[in-house]
Amino acid sequence: MSHHTTAAAAALVDAAWAKEHLDDPNVRFVEVDVDTTAYEQSHLPGAVGWNWTSQLADGVRRDIATREEFSALLSKSGIGPDTTIALYGDNNNWFAAWAYWQLKMYGHRDVRIVDGGRKFWLDNNLPLSVDPPTHEATDYELPEPDFSLRAYRDDVLPRLGDPELVLIDVRSPAEFNGEVIAPPGMSETAQRAGHIPGAASIPWAQT
Repeated sequence: MSHHTTAAAAALVDAAWAKEHLDDPNVRFVEVDVDTTAYEQSHLPGAVGWNWTSQLADGVRRDIATREEFSALLSKSGIGPDTTIALYGDNNNWFAAWAYWQLKMYGHRDVRIVDGGRKFWLDNNLPLSVDPPTHEATDYELPEPDFSLRAYRDDVLPRLGDPELVLIDVRSPAEFNGEVIAPPGMSETAQRAGHIPGAASIPWAQT
């Protein structure tokens, strides 16, 4: 097994692992959704809720949260540099995956995604809570972001047509084909229909 395969396997944990670590003080479960409506109805015991719209994305700059904003969110969530963060959410862990990338970009070492997300947990009648968590706040200052984990337009444009460049489009087939510009209720996140030339479609809902 290659290093990359091993790392990927370690990053994805199943519900049995999650249930076993619900009371582990070194693990912080985080539910990440486009808003916190579902989280407020029920969530994994001890989990904190992150709102993608207001806490992970900056609607004015159309960018991710700044280092200062994200550091404050992690500190408020009772997370320190040695905390194992276990992410889950709705929509096939779409927003949990965003949070995973953002955490790795800002240098947090141990981040996991709970396979199956919120839906699997509910479908299998696993433990839930409506109580707000009471984790003690920390003072966590994230390092500067690792920009090697992000490709900008000027990184991609010169390499279009390069057989060594693999572009994966994880949006829905309708978005990939230009039938719609964004998922329902999220039209502000897109400007034009279609996809980058040469990109392969692997929809997030099927992974």
